[in-house]
Amino acid sequence: MRYLPHTDVDVQQMLDQIGVSEIDQLFSTIPEDCRLKKPLDLDAAKSESEVLSFLQELAEKNSQVSALDAFLGGGAYNHFIPAVVDQLVSRSEFYTAYTPYQPEISQGTLQAIFEFQTLICQLTGMDVANASMYDGASACAEAVLLTVRAGKKRNKVLLSQALPPQYRETVATYCRYLDIELVDISLQNGLTNQADLQSLLDDQVAAVVVGYPNYFGQIEDLATIAELTHAAGARLVAAVPEPLALALFKSPGELGADIVVGEGQSFGIPLSYGGPGIGFFAVRKKDMRVLPGRLVGETTDKDGKRGFVLTLATREQHIRREKATSNICSNQGMCILIVSIYLALHGKQGLRQLAEINYAKAAYAKEKIAQLDGFSITFPGESFNEFVVTCSEPVAALKKRLEQQGVLAGISLGRDYSALEDGLLICVTEQNSRKQIDRLVNALAGGEA
Repeated sequence: MRYLPHTDVDVQQMLDQIGVSEIDQLFSTIPEDCRLKKPLDLDAAKSESEVLSFLQELAEKNSQVSALDAFLGGGAYNHFIPAVVDQLVSRSEFYTAYTPYQPEISQGTLQAIFEFQTLICQLTGMDVANASMYDGASACAEAVLLTVRAGKKRNKVLLSQALPPQYRETVATYCRYLDIELVDISLQNGLTNQADLQSLLDDQVAAVVVGYPNYFGQIEDLATIAELTHAAGARLVAAVPEPLALALFKSPGELGADIVVGEGQSFGIPLSYGGPGIGFFAVRKKDMRVLPGRLVGETTDKDGKRGFVLTLATREQHIRREKATSNICSNQGMCILIVSIYLALHGKQGLRQLAEINYAKAAYAKEKIAQLDGFSITFPGESFNEFVVTCSEPVAALKKRLEQQGVLAGISLGRDYSALEDGLLICVTEQNSRKQIDRLVNALAGGEA
C-alpha cells in the first residue's frame, strides 16, 4: 500500500465533513491527565544510511546459537534444517499461502493443508487434525475451551504443574473471564502426581492436561493418567512441546489421549527470537465438529480426478457467530508447508533415527554431568532431549560464568518453580556435537570450555 500524505486542504475537508474545526477535538473524550503535553522525546531525523548503521549495531549485540554452544530448550528447540526446506518454501507460488477464502480454486493451498493434517494424525495417533493454530500454548488453551464446551456442564480443568509454564499462563489468560475453574496437579519426581490427580478428579472435571514430554523432558505415564481421567468421565489433553519425541515413544493417541495439541517448531522452523510457532491440534472423530479452525478433505471432481475441498470451517467468518467454536483466523500457511516438507523429507525411519540421536546425546550428557561433584540429575526416569540438573553453585552465577566461555548452559527453573531454585533445565539436540557436550561438562566442573 502506498503512503499518500494529506495536504492541509485534505485535512480541512475531512474536518468540515465530520463537523469539527480542528484535529484535537477528535480526542476530546480522552481525559486530560492521559494526554501527552509535550513532544515525543525522539532524536533528530537520520538519513537512511545512518538508520541502517544504527540497526546493524543493535543486531551485532545479539548472539546466535550457531556461534555459541547452546543447550537451551524449554519449548523452542535448535534442530538442523536441511537446505531443501528453505529452497522449496521460497518458491514464489508459496509466498502468499494463507486461508483459502475461495477454497476450490486454491488446490495447492488445500493440498498443503491436507498433507499437514495427515502427517499430524500419523504422528499423534489421532483421527483428525486441523490447520492450524498460532503456537502450542494457544492450541493448549483452545483444547481446554473445547473440553468445557463438550463437557456436559463440567467447568473444572486440572493442569499438571509439569506442563510448560507458558502453556499454563496462556490457558489462564484465555479462561480469565470465563466460568472455568483451573486447578493445579502437584509434582512427584518431575512427573504429574497421580495420587493428587486421583484425589482431584470429580464429576465437575472436564479435562486433565499434561505434557508429553513434559516441561522437564520427562515422559509421563499417559496410559495410567488416561485410565484415571476416563474413569471420572473427563477428557485427557496431551500437550506436546517437543514433537520429535513422538517418533521414538508411543503416540498419545495409542496411550488413550482424547486431544493432542503441541508446537511444531522443531520440524523445520528456525528459532527466530521465539517465533513464529505452529500449533497443531488433533482429536478423535467424535470431536471433529467442535474442533476450532478448519478441516480440508480429499474428494474427486466430476472427471474422477483427485481434488481437495474445505470440508469444515468452524470460524465466526464462515458460520453464524453464535455457532462458531473459535475466531482463529490464520492457518499459518507457510509454517504448515515447512513442517510438511520437513516431515516428508525425513520420512518415518529418518525421523526415528533423528529422535534416537537426540535421545542418545542427551543421555550421554546426563551421564557425564551426574559424575561431577556438586551436580546431580534431579529426576529419575525416562526423558527426551531435556533433563534437570541440581546445582550446588547458584544457578544465575553458574550460567553467567559459562556464558563468558561461550556456553549457554540452560534455563533457570527457580522463576517458575520455587522448589527448584537450584535447578537447571539442559537441552541437547542433534546440533550439539560430542565436543560441545564435553566442553559443557568441563565448564560445569570449573574448567575451561
